[in-house]
Amino acid sequence: MPALRNDAYGSEFMAVYRGASNILEIVEREDNLISTSNWPSRYFGEYSTWGPLEKQAMRLVKGRVLDIGCGAGRLGLYLQKKGFEVTGIDNSPGAIKVCRLRGHKKARLMAIADIHRFKKDSFDTILMMGNNFGLFGSYKQAVRLLKEMHRISSAKGQIIAETVNPYSTTEPLHKGYHRLNLRRGRMGGQLRIRIRHSNIIGPWFEYLLVSQKEMKRIVQGTGWRIARILEGKGPGYTAVLKKDPVTRA
Repeated sequence: MPALRNDAYGSEFMAVYRGASNILEIVEREDNLISTSNWPSRYFGEYSTWGPLEKQAMRLVKGRVLDIGCGAGRLGLYLQKKGFEVTGIDNSPGAIKVCRLRGHKKARLMAIADIHRFKKDSFDTILMMGNNFGLFGSYKQAVRLLKEMHRISSAKGQIIAETVNPYSTTEPLHKGYHRLNLRRGRMGGQLRIRIRHSNIIGPWFEYLLVSQKEMKRIVQGTGWRIARILEGKGPGYTAVLKKDPVTRA
């Protein structure tokens, strides 16, 4: 599988896989804000290092699993060991290569926008962990893809999605960016960002952070309902979506 020259995300994963330490994920926002985190090594973390919300979410998994934005494959590998059939998708060639090298049996190079390729009733659980509700990118695409997820999941299918409430911040730079977004007709927590690693700069992409109130508005009419919210001490939360018996997507 050829690596893309701008696959910064996959490049950092491969560096960690090959033994590099202290790899930082560098995120650039369109307003020139630069942030760093130690996420690359966390993407490889064993179950014992996971947070309580992640562990709680894994206990809710059932049936055939689709892991959207599978990264280095930590969820898929854990669930495989538990006997689940897991399909992991990611739009990073490097990430998928690392997944396969680590033993992920069904890792596929695919963007979230292409899940229409899956047949009806293909999955029982759709995972969007690691704040991957953000991969919807925008309100409009979230609605469209939630309807697609309704089609490709079973009658008792569920979505387990993690995100962060962007409005919990007190940081002036973030609050100003929220206001800018609203003036442009975007959702407040809609980010335009790109990933950097070493001398590789990834492409710009949209990433969406939402409050619980906004998520409820997004899922309305898509065939899904928020059945449960898992919350911790911070701004992050995990939503469990179930099929709405009243609304048809």
